[in-house]
Amino acid sequence: MDEKEFALNDIVEMKKQHPCGANRWKIIRIGMDIRIKCEGCGHSVMLQRKEFMKKMKKVIERHEAS
Repeated sequence: MDEKEFALNDIVEMKKQHPCGANRWKIIRIGMDIRIKCEGCGHSVMLQRKEFMKKMKKVIERHEAS
């Protein structure tokens, strides 16, 4: 299985869209659990890392650290 790479503040696309209609999520916390925030309505969701890896489709935008 290929390891998906992501970092804090990246924008990711999930396999299913949020009920508000948006499918862009910002990663706002990384640890044992991953917290993501909907870019459409601002709702945040916390998922276990394993569940997040299964549901994430791809990274749309990478955050550039300065």
